[in-house]
Amino acid sequence: MTNLPQSTVSETPQIRACADDDRDAVIGLWEAAGLTRPWNDPHADFARKRLVQPELFLVAVDGGTITGTVMAGYDGHRGWLYYLATDPARRGAGIGSSLVREAERRLVEMGCPKVQLMVRPDNSGVISFYEGLGYGEGEVLLLGKRTIEDAPPA
Repeated sequence: MTNLPQSTVSETPQIRACADDDRDAVIGLWEAAGLTRPWNDPHADFARKRLVQPELFLVAVDGGTITGTVMAGYDGHRGWLYYLATDPARRGAGIGSSLVREAERRLVEMGCPKVQLMVRPDNSGVISFYEGLGYGEGEVLLLGKRTIEDAPPA
């Protein structure tokens, strides 16, 4: 992602549901933001989310450029946030908090009573960002099991 000329940068980016045509820009943003990991194929993650609650896969668009993303999900008990990313050159401009607020709004409309997310413990900047939005550490131990092995994209 590149800095946009001042005349095309808006104070509030448009937030909309992600479309299939956004795939390359979204995955490029995830890579630029450092969200991708070798054990998760971002192309598969993108495609899976486009099939399940696509209205909760949001992008921020400014000047025709995708500047942020968030995936949200709701299972009828709790909501979750994943893949919150902003263009590294635009961090601090309110894009991430706008995406979180819109995801929360959509989850509340669905009847979601609580939103959760996972942050790697060494990612202190992101932890303080979420704390500023009212999120706090929960007293839970996260367990996981991989049921499908993703192969890295060729």
